[in-house]
Amino acid sequence: MPRIVGVDLPREKRIDVALRYLYGIGPVLSARILSEARVAPATRAKDLTDDQVTKIAAIIAGHKVEGDLRREVSQNIRRLIDIGSYRGARHRRGLPVRGQRTHTNARTRKGPRQTVGAAPKPAAAKPAASAQKGKK
Repeated sequence: MPRIVGVDLPREKRIDVALRYLYGIGPVLSARILSEARVAPATRAKDLTDDQVTKIAAIIAGHKVEGDLRREVSQNIRRLIDIGSYRGARHRRGLPVRGQRTHTNARTRKGPRQTVGAAPKPAAAKPAASAQKGKK
């Protein structure tokens, strides 16, 4: 099982698909890495030689992937929140950031529905009714 950037790649998958298991590598970057390393995309991950794995790992080292990329994204969001921008405020409140509507939809960002105003009315009116019964 090839291990690249601390992630075990699935053995039975084609290497062009297996590379996508790394955070920050999609179909286009995967194809670009394999062409630069001169590895056939149809090769299974288990069939890679140590030399090919080393080449692929060296090429990936030039890109931000996994922990470095996750850290950069979270720092960018933290910066938006700290400077008080509109986008930072949307992140802070857990609402859509890129202008989507929120009157309906946006359930992924807002979470499950929370019913507002459906609490039962307080029982404060009952003592007044019992006071009137005593006057009779």
